[in-house]
Formats: sequence, C-alpha cells, structure tokens
Amino acid sequence: MNGEESAFGEGGGDLGRRRRRLKIAGGLLAAVLVVGAGGAGWAFWRLNDNIDSVDIDAALGDNRPAKIRSSPEPSASATAEALPSGALNILVLGSDSRSGKENAELGGGGEGAGARSDTAMVVHIDEGRTGATVVSIPRDTLVTRPSCPSESGGSTAVAYNVMFNSAYAVGGPACAVKTVESMTDVRMDHYIEIDFSGFAKLVDALGGVTVTTDEDIDDEDSHLSLRAGTHHLDGEQALALARTRHGIGDGSDLGRIGLQQKLVKALLDQISSTDLLTNPARLYRAADAITGSLTTDTGLDSLTELTRLGESVKGLSSAETRTVMMPVVTAPYDRNRVVADEPEASRLWKSLK
Repeated sequence: MNGEESAFGEGGGDLGRRRRRLKIAGGLLAAVLVVGAGGAGWAFWRLNDNIDSVDIDAALGDNRPAKIRSSPEPSASATAEALPSGALNILVLGSDSRSGKENAELGGGGEGAGARSDTAMVVHIDEGRTGATVVSIPRDTLVTRPSCPSESGGSTAVAYNVMFNSAYAVGGPACAVKTVESMTDVRMDHYIEIDFSGFAKLVDALGGVTVTTDEDIDDEDSHLSLRAGTHHLDGEQALALARTRHGIGDGSDLGRIGLQQKLVKALLDQISSTDLLTNPARLYRAADAITGSLTTDTGLDSLTELTRLGESVKGLSSAETRTVMMPVVTAPYDRNRVVADEPEASRLWKSLK
C-alpha cells in the first residue's frame, strides 16, 4: 500500500542493542518511537512524569464496540522478544490548546478559551504490525455527538448535526473517543494527543522536515507563505503548514488534511535520515518535547508502555502505511460542512475491524 489516497534494564549494552534494533515505523506513531527509545535513570523519571493521561475505559464503561479479534497477546511481564503483535486502532488528536505561553504564541486562542481537536486521525495497525492505515477525519464533518461523561460528574446531552471537533471541546478525550466509536462502530484501543508546542518542538528536535508542495501557499491565518516546490521547514513552519487551509485549494479543511498527511510522511523520512537513535542529546530533546506535550489513555501513560508499543511496530515502514481521508460529501443543508459519504465511509471503517 503506497502513497496518499483521497478517499481521504539497567544494562547499557542491552539498551544500546535495543536502540539499534528499532526501525522507524509508519503513521503518526513516529512520535511514540521517539519516546520508545528514551533514556534511563533520572531522565527516565523526568520524561515519565511529563505524560498526562485520561482513563478512557473507566469514563466510557462497557457500552462500546467490541475489541479487534486477533492472536493472543503476551503479558506485559513477558520477555522483550515477546512483543504484542495484534491489530490496534489508535485515535490521534492534534490539539490547538490555549494553555501555556508557548501554545498561545504559536496560534492558541485567548486566555481562558478551550482547546479544540483540529487534527483527528485513526491509526489502524494491521495484525503482525507490518502495515498500517491512517484515516483522517475532517473537523468540519457534521455528526451526531453522543451523550458523554462530563468532568462535573454528570453527562452531556446528545447533539445532532454538530461539527465533529465539538466533541473534544465539550467533553475532552473521552467524548472524542466516544464520538469516533459512535460514528465508526470501531473500538479505539488507545488515545494519543499532542498540542501545538509539542509538535513544533518535535520537528525542531529532528532538525526540521522536508516537504514538497504542489501549489503556492499564502495563508494569512497560519502566516505561511511558500512557493510550490520542495522546502525544509522548522517546527513553527511545519506547524503552520499543518494548520493551513485558506491559502490552498478551496480553503476548506479537506485541503489541509492533504498537507497534514504529507507531514506524516515527512516526519517519518526525517527520523529515518537522522542520528536520532544514536545521539543521546537529540534523542532526549525529542523525547522531552513529546512527553511534555502528550496526553494518552492510561494504557500508554508510561515510557515502559510507549517503549513496548514502539518496539512492536519496528517492522512497519512508511511504504506500507496508507494515508486516506474518510469519504465525505458536502452537507445538503450547509455547503460549508461535510457529512460521511455512505456506504463508502462504512466500508472503510469496517475494513479496520
């Protein structure tokens, strides 16, 4: 499966060998692999403490789609060689968090404003973990948002014909997961979220990324101006590219998704071409950037679990990672919004079960 589709220990020797064995994987799990090669001692504890987590399973209970049927997984106490190999579905969100000075300077909203999920991708890893599909969900998709648990202890009301990214705005990660599961009937095994600052820092820690654009970009909102062609971008420029929508195509979210998928590939290529895994200083900077801006479900809230996940996909290459967009059509009652194009959308989601 190649290209883009628009359907849309303490022993130092052991640690060194583990790093050398890691092969950079595809999809948005690039960030996980950076963390998965993290250091030991005080650095381990600092990075481990950086990670925020949400107990999605406790928040949503048992009324959820069934887990993917796959071969039995080894226990967490199994040897390093007995890594998990079953299929997984991971909801990856890019949050435009307004919290913190760095996020505000990179385009966050005003003081007190809430965060939104401007980027949403379902990363499906095939059983055997040598192939993957990354499905982008347009933020402008109109959906039925289910009742979600609220932080106050109650629950939100069901809402009809609302934008997809409103789920995160009103109910955080748990509601985002529940909304995706409701619209796809696919169980999300894990949740990963990274904010503006973390993404920009990651790109800078990698030495930038090289991206080829097919057309000129001039977007006053993202403050990005690029001629068509190949460019090496720093973290702030890469973030601007990920946020660009008004400077390309018809100005919709669909054009932005194409740029974001280019960035996924560029990140993978950049990690593969650097000395990240053999340069302790660069590795630490990248891992610190990721963990300090990362929110996960409780199943991935430690370096141990992230390492285990990263090592389990070491045989996955970007060439075997397919990037697609959920099939959509213009909403019949709002030309500025889209709805799932059926039955094509359901067929796509069914293929991820």
